[in-house]
Amino acid sequence: MSAATPPSSSSPALDTFRDIILWRRKKVSATVVLVSTATWILLQVYQFNFITVASWLIIFILASLFLWGNVLRLLGKEPPNVSDFDISEQTTMEITNTYRTFLEDVLRWMFHVTVEENWFVFARTLAGLLLLSYVGAFFDFLTLVYIGITMVMIVPVIYMKYGDQIQRSGERVKGEMGRFYEIFDEKVVRQTMSKFVKQEKEKKND
Repeated sequence: MSAATPPSSSSPALDTFRDIILWRRKKVSATVVLVSTATWILLQVYQFNFITVASWLIIFILASLFLWGNVLRLLGKEPPNVSDFDISEQTTMEITNTYRTFLEDVLRWMFHVTVEENWFVFARTLAGLLLLSYVGAFFDFLTLVYIGITMVMIVPVIYMKYGDQIQRSGERVKGEMGRFYEIFDEKVVRQTMSKFVKQEKEKKND
């Protein structure tokens, strides 16, 4: 597998996404939260069909654009010319490279967890996936997507403000987990292995 070429830090798409999740573009960030919340309420609470909500949204957008264009004509102004609107090749390549890099990172992480000899990372990953499957049993896919969007819009900005405190707390938790692993390995794993070896030797002597 070829080495991943990380996207440029000046990529407009990545810069825009970063600005949105860090609330540098407050209106856009607020719109994302409001739209996701309204969609979840309509589909989950009021049990509307997705196609119905999507149709209403498209109707609203088309009607707004129609009224906007006609108001501009009544005021003697020319509406924006969108005949030349297109997606540049650079934007397309940036999006493609972003998805390619993400896929390569996922594959690299899977090999790191499964192939490399680190059973603690493997066990921790399995525990996390089991926890996720347990939590997923209480929520449907739409609710999980909404929770994911909400977390993406909240966690990064909180980390930006309180990153130092979070890192210190994470180091303490990591240290405690390391000590717990050492105790577990010494008192459970090694003792179990020694008992097993001792029993095997006794069987052979008999």
